[in-house]
Amino acid sequence: MNLVQINLQPHFGGGEVYTAFLCRALSQLGVPTRLLVHPRAGFWDRLGLPADTERIAVADPADLPHHLPTGPLWLLSHGPLPASLRGAIPGRLRTAIAHMPVQGRDPAAFADHDRIYAVSAWVRDGLMAAGLPAWNEPLYGVAELGARAGDGAGAIRRASRYDWDRRKGRDRLLGALEPLIEALRPHPPFVRRTGLTLGIVSRLTPIKQFPLLFAQLAPVLARHPQVHLEIFGSGGYASVRDLDAALRPCAGQVRYWGQQGNVAAIYRELDYLLSGLPEKEALGLNIIEAQACGTPVIAVNAPPFTETVVDGATGFLYRDPRQDGGADFGRLLDQLLAGRARPQPELAQEHLQRFSFAAFVERLRPVLADAERFARRDFPFGGRRQTRRE
Repeated sequence: MNLVQINLQPHFGGGEVYTAFLCRALSQLGVPTRLLVHPRAGFWDRLGLPADTERIAVADPADLPHHLPTGPLWLLSHGPLPASLRGAIPGRLRTAIAHMPVQGRDPAAFADHDRIYAVSAWVRDGLMAAGLPAWNEPLYGVAELGARAGDGAGAIRRASRYDWDRRKGRDRLLGALEPLIEALRPHPPFVRRTGLTLGIVSRLTPIKQFPLLFAQLAPVLARHPQVHLEIFGSGGYASVRDLDAALRPCAGQVRYWGQQGNVAAIYRELDYLLSGLPEKEALGLNIIEAQACGTPVIAVNAPPFTETVVDGATGFLYRDPRQDGGADFGRLLDQLLAGRARPQPELAQEHLQRFSFAAFVERLRPVLADAERFARRDFPFGGRRQTRRE
């Protein structure tokens, strides 16, 4: 059975990292991939795709059916399948990786799928609650830092904090002007400041809810001037504007460094990685990457972070600041500044192995066996729904 993956995202993020290590894992299991991508996504060449991944750029989603091979076919989309590929056709298995929870979203986006693979138990539970055909075992991501786009050695230097959306007129204009402004601005190397260093290593996207988080945490940080916040990532104009506004009470403790490639080096410069808010997050590859680098995580005590952080061993979990105005977070900062021992994630090997490439390959084996069973059946793949693997 031929496998075709679809990832039409034009911007680089965790879903694209996931796509790359999924292609590598499938290759290791003897399954080549035809990968349909966005023509403006220039990062795929830097993600270490295996030799048996055939990449095809597709400008118009309506043209996707023209790039499908004949014969039994396994469609695997990153996010819901495009509408042009959802029809029930004999010999076609329609599946998707759910990179976002459906909680708080319209689950109808995943209608007309035969299987949906969740990247965490939090995502899986939402799919099942909506009556969708979710695979029972979460396909957790991999802490695989070597294949990140733009990896390189040398100093970490300040870069633009904006990721312009070229579909918007305002962003096209500002994006054209910014290189002129950036040429006049200094780009100093990163140097740690004395005190406790918290870091954000993430795209500044709405799902992280950073402005809402810091509406509660910024006043707490302002009461702890020895704590510094370093932000490595970029976002759209509105995301950066709203985050700036939320961080105003502690602005002197905050520095932006823009999108960086060598994230492994960044994690090692931090005392703790700081997560965003939980409920719109699917897993958080940055959380498992940081722990793999020996950097503990501070996160809200809620799914999916309760799946990726072992409280006291690989980081600390604190009460949702929307419930207590950041009081528990403030108590944690007091304890850390008073000398509370820093967790050592590298010692939690059983936990870290859940997010290893080898473990990911093993989780894929029953997925492949399930797809092969579909291929041997005489009825259309869309003819029945299941919520657990057989």
